Amino acid sequence: MMNVLAMILAGGQGDRLSILSEQRAKPAVVFGGHYRIIDFALSNTANSGITKVGVLTQYRPRSLVNHIRAGQAWGLDRLDSHVQILQPYLGRGDMDWYQGTADAVYQNLYMIEDSKAREVLILAGDQIYLTSYNNLIAYHRSQAADATVAVYSVPKEDASRFGVLDLDQNGRVVDFEEKPANPRSPWISMSVYCFNKDVLVEQLQEDANRGDESQHDFGKNIIPRMYQTHRVFGYQYHGYWRDVGTVESYWQAHMDLLDERPELDLAHEDLKLRTPGPIQPPAKIGPKASVQQSMISPGAVVNGSVYRSVISPGVVIEEGAEVRESIIQHDAVVRAGSVVERTIVDKEVDVGSGSHIGSGDASIPNQERPDIVYTGLTILGKRAIIPPQFSVGRNVVVGPGVQDELRDKPGLAAGETVHPVHMPLHLFV
Repeated sequence: MMNVLAMILAGGQGDRLSILSEQRAKPAVVFGGHYRIIDFALSNTANSGITKVGVLTQYRPRSLVNHIRAGQAWGLDRLDSHVQILQPYLGRGDMDWYQGTADAVYQNLYMIEDSKAREVLILAGDQIYLTSYNNLIAYHRSQAADATVAVYSVPKEDASRFGVLDLDQNGRVVDFEEKPANPRSPWISMSVYCFNKDVLVEQLQEDANRGDESQHDFGKNIIPRMYQTHRVFGYQYHGYWRDVGTVESYWQAHMDLLDERPELDLAHEDLKLRTPGPIQPPAKIGPKASVQQSMISPGAVVNGSVYRSVISPGVVIEEGAEVRESIIQHDAVVRAGSVVERTIVDKEVDVGSGSHIGSGDASIPNQERPDIVYTGLTILGKRAIIPPQFSVGRNVVVGPGVQDELRDKPGLAAGETVHPVHMPLHLFV
């Protein structure tokens, strides 16, 4: 696929992931114990033999840039292959903060025009799936399409959260609605697009000329206009795919990994999931530990009980501690006698001995953000320190670095939020 260019959209602010993406871009959030969400899009391009990749960043890109570096993990650091980090900047008349997904690509049009690409893949950087794009590109070419949208079938009651496409018997797009109240089709857009290069340049320039009449978004503007005048087809994808744009979907994607025969195989021989970083020592399971239906990453030490949970590298679960249906990220400590259930614990959190995290009534939503934290999941931010014998209810959000703010509290009731009084600079990574 030497004549295909991939552009990965990785700059959006993941507001619906709550504090997990408060200080980092959503694609930089840890996934599956050892990986970052961006690893899936980059690994998929590597699995497809694509050697020219642009990563469009904007919101708090430091963690993401540090993670990708020169692209060595994905074979993008060679003379004939490379990855470019494309960040917006002010100072030129034709540059500004990205106003939408299409505008982000438009502001980097020079990379597309200078490439020798025949097609351009536009990829979302915040989705969980392992594939090769070769079949998508072959389908696009066989249909003599101007653009092809990867589509995925979901129950109609769930389709209203996505862009919904209607396809004719030949797979051509004949209708497109963004988040319709009553979807007529089960096919939703995966926000994965294959464009003929010249058509994409033309469409982006036309969209930019519309100014405030357009939201400059592929799903809201480009595709809905194009299918009426161009050959736009839907490529039906049948593998595992999940958009992890919400706390609930992020948690559920981890729980999917724990099924007896998970659809997503992180150790797939052909579709390799790659990530940079040194190899961790093996996980250590103590003599009194109990681990059921869980993923334990290298470098973790488990002396307590773990049930249906995903444990990242360097995590310590002390003897007598219980972790149930939770996600525990790098170097966090769950101390003796504590219970953590249905909780997402960010990096380097210290859960004090005898504490109970995720207890009580799940029906009370988070008071500050009831729109995103309402399914009974509790979130502990990076490097928060929970005191011993402390109770934290469900749908609670504890901000990054919180420590002294909890000192005089007996606990946190369901739905509460605690922010740090001061945000240390080291939490921005």
